[in-house]
Amino acid sequence: MTELGSGGALRLPRARVVPLSAPPPSYTAAVERYLTGAGIAKSSARIYRISLTTWGWMLAGEPAPTGPARRGAKPPQFPVAAIDDPALPEVLAELAAARADEMDADTVNRELSITRKAICRWQRQGWIEADPTIGIERRPAPPDRTKALAENQIAALWRLDVALREKTFWKLLYESAARADEVLCLNVEDLHPQDKRGRITAKGGATEWIHWQSGTAQLLPRLIARRTRGPLFLTDRKAPAGTPTLDVCPETGRARLSYRRAEEIFEENTRLLANPLASPEDIENLDGFTLYRLRHSALTHDAENGTSTPMLLARARHASVRPLERYARPGVDAVARHVAGRDPAARRRT
Repeated sequence: MTELGSGGALRLPRARVVPLSAPPPSYTAAVERYLTGAGIAKSSARIYRISLTTWGWMLAGEPAPTGPARRGAKPPQFPVAAIDDPALPEVLAELAAARADEMDADTVNRELSITRKAICRWQRQGWIEADPTIGIERRPAPPDRTKALAENQIAALWRLDVALREKTFWKLLYESAARADEVLCLNVEDLHPQDKRGRITAKGGATEWIHWQSGTAQLLPRLIARRTRGPLFLTDRKAPAGTPTLDVCPETGRARLSYRRAEEIFEENTRLLANPLASPEDIENLDGFTLYRLRHSALTHDAENGTSTPMLLARARHASVRPLERYARPGVDAVARHVAGRDPAARRRT
């Protein structure tokens, strides 16, 4: 039914969006339906779920827990329709700004992008009408030129006294230049040890091969032992009740190692390598390396050693050449060798 607006102009009523499917009972359920219905690859679903859970607290008007408080915190329960609350954008902007002050720009921008993708899908489904993230800007992220570890840092990493699982996992990441979440999704039956390769599910859901070298080849048989199927990298304990069958070893009953735990272990064990001048009493409060830096280091070292662009593209498994720019930048050791090799005083001494 039409109405007369100011000045006698006809004002049409706002069209009602008819949902394409029944709205989920809660925000958490909406997240799960998004992850299963939007074609999110299993290797990416963990990152998406963490990001959407983090923003779930903020969409509920609460600060997202950080640090130890985040572990084990229960996701907020509220109807997805609450996202249409007209008061939410102002509250959300304040919470997002506070979080951005505590986290690095890359993490903040990734979480915002993932949340916006989910909200856009929920709008198309007719479950919500508004996007409360409008007005929240991405944070500038200056490029980090030190992501590639120096060769002496890689050598020191192999000398660390860690468990066989960690030795194999780190070596496989570096030799294959694969993403950590892809490798953690590997099952024993995905491996082709005789060819030093394994079949992974990559970003976007594509099935691809990763290749490793002798270091990994020597460690894998000891890690696998007599297992013939199930997750390659396992936790030390039995899987808790409710763990998905695909993430439980049918022969040992142990669960698949999670990205969060793998990252924690790597970060804890590399604090001294990342902060060689730190005192023993300060080291616990400092950050170590991230798992991603093994992939970045492998590709950078490949570029420094003259690997061709087509081969580097195949190793990185990127669709275009442009992302390779981040890896093709020579690292600190390569620059040091270049400068030393052109030192006239050094040449005179030799």
